[in-house]
Amino acid sequence: MTIDLNADLGEGVGNDQAMLTIVTSASIACGGHAGDETTMRAAVRGALANGVRIGAHPGFSDPEHFGRRRLALPFETICDQVLSQIAALDAIVAQEGGTIAYLKLHGALANMAAEDARLAGAIFSAVTAHAPGMAILALAGSAQETAARALGLEIIAEAYADRAYDADGLLVSRTRPGAVIADAEAVAERCLRLASRGEIVAIDSTVLATGARSICLHGDTPGAVALAKAVRSVLESGGFMRARASGPLPLR
Repeated sequence: MTIDLNADLGEGVGNDQAMLTIVTSASIACGGHAGDETTMRAAVRGALANGVRIGAHPGFSDPEHFGRRRLALPFETICDQVLSQIAALDAIVAQEGGTIAYLKLHGALANMAAEDARLAGAIFSAVTAHAPGMAILALAGSAQETAARALGLEIIAEAYADRAYDADGLLVSRTRPGAVIADAEAVAERCLRLASRGEIVAIDSTVLATGARSICLHGDTPGAVALAKAVRSVLESGGFMRARASGPLPLR
């Protein structure tokens, strides 16, 4: 089986255009945690030019904290924020002649939805009502996946190349040491193990089984372009890299 390599882009940090020559899917910030019309349009154009699938990447409307602060908001408010962000990106994508293939939640909102199937279900139901057929890119084995499956939605099961895992399969909080992995060789080895053996090693050395077929790199991780190149190289060498813009996204 092949692997989809995705990156969180359009956030006004890092080198989006270089990343778009490496990855096969781009989760584009929609102006909530980061991004604006200029960054969205540049990322969309770069994705279309490189045959990269486009995803919407909404989060809490909290740019001061880059969407990485947990907020106790009513589900209705959260859904409204997500929908307005998707609409902003969709308008630009449509103008540029593309389509949004999938939804991927960002930051604290993604982590909360990975733990709470009720929250994930509320968001996915709201999105599906406005954009039927949109796939869900979600952390493999999380409550997001559970909620999406309960709604009969298309799932793209995801793992993280540059983020550490706890033994429960959820991501290590960014407040803890070692949460972000910046060593290119270590990241590449993790991705090859995932692709070839379906395994991720947690921060406490627990070996986790995963069915993820999409691997995420963060555009704001230090050395993101070098990391992406290393990952693509090792996946291509192993025959695991999905071709650009051909065939369906890999499903769990």
